[in-house]
Amino acid sequence: MSEMPAMRVDHVGIAVESIDDAEALLFVLGCEKIHEESSEYGAFTWATYVLGDASRLELIAPKDGSESFLTDFLERRGSGLHHVTLEVGDLEQTVDVLETYDVSVVDHAAFDHWSEAFVPPSNPTSALLQFMEYHDGYAEHREAGHRLFVGGESL
Repeated sequence: MSEMPAMRVDHVGIAVESIDDAEALLFVLGCEKIHEESSEYGAFTWATYVLGDASRLELIAPKDGSESFLTDFLERRGSGLHHVTLEVGDLEQTVDVLETYDVSVVDHAAFDHWSEAFVPPSNPTSALLQFMEYHDGYAEHREAGHRLFVGGESL
């Protein structure tokens, strides 16, 4: 049986109605905003904040007037914890190991500079887990560059 590849907590995603309104608290906590962009794959905007050398928080908010998974989430639950992202060194191997243990994996997708898969919140932790593997070019296509990675480098 395969073992899990290298893995670490990349960030915690928090769903909010407004990034501008929510980030004020993160600034009080000492976070530094290093990145914000609209998703080209969905109707939301996300922003990344660093706290210390290894902690990352992400705020995600729906784009005005759009309907998406995020607007549905906010209507059902309100603002709060949306997901925990674990960076993995090999997403395919991670998915294989999870499925070997009968863990449900959904929304497995590859994009230009990363791949991701999710374990839905129906798991015993009740948290949405995102597994993400960065590919070449991810940092180079964003202004914050390698600061987006824990410790400055992807796994």
